[in-house]
Amino acid sequence: MTILVTGATGNVGRHVVAGLAADGLPVRAVTRTPSRVRADVEVARGGIADVDGMLDGVDRAFLVWPHMTADGAEPVVSALASRGVHVVFLSARGVTDDSPMFHARIEKLLRDSGTGWTFLRAGGFATNTLEWADQVRTGVVRWAHGGAGRSLIHERDIADVAVAALTSEHAGAAYELTGPETLTQVEQVRVLGAAVGREVRWEEMPVDEARASLLARGWDPSFVDQGLAYWASLVERPETVTGVVEEVTGKPARTFAEWATDHAADFR
Repeated sequence: MTILVTGATGNVGRHVVAGLAADGLPVRAVTRTPSRVRADVEVARGGIADVDGMLDGVDRAFLVWPHMTADGAEPVVSALASRGVHVVFLSARGVTDDSPMFHARIEKLLRDSGTGWTFLRAGGFATNTLEWADQVRTGVVRWAHGGAGRSLIHERDIADVAVAALTSEHAGAAYELTGPETLTQVEQVRVLGAAVGREVRWEEMPVDEARASLLARGWDPSFVDQGLAYWASLVERPETVTGVVEEVTGKPARTFAEWATDHAADFR
């Protein structure tokens, strides 16, 4: 049977495709940009709304939801459930039944659908620090709440857990995934500097200025306020670390320094 991978050229999906292909498993990679698929697998051109027509012979699927709301998720979940597809869903850490996050709505749809599921509740992605790339090149990263402690996770660790969940029995599991350490944003910047071989320092930005910057990028005001409040909370109560990556894969989670080394070219 074939394993369907949505978001197949994204930060996580491309590593899921590569991991499954390396194990010699049949993969159908869903993407709007087939030329970006690097593995020798079947490619289905399209997006998340086209999944219903891509399920022939599929028994397992890696689901990445590409929108900031759950609008349109119900027909996708129904299509997967009607074929009895076991779904490994990339969710988010902190999801609860009454959470306003779209991930909670999709988790509920999957639970109620009767199909098999595994939830990967990933914490902060290390790839989000790529937003600092231009500033790292100047030697100064300016942002708010430098003391906020994050347990950022390497996208390859999420993919490794996804491959395990797609190829062995993890039905009904909700895994909380983090990196192996908690680093403040100031410490993250120092690590990035070490990876590119230059000193990079942190400069604290007033919260009001950070809010205005995010709004200017088109972010939803309520999302901006929630995000800034969360970062502020992490100064006093840093994110914790789980050992789930190692428990599932048998390998320790990759450190932020390893991630920075892997992505050093993006910051030079």
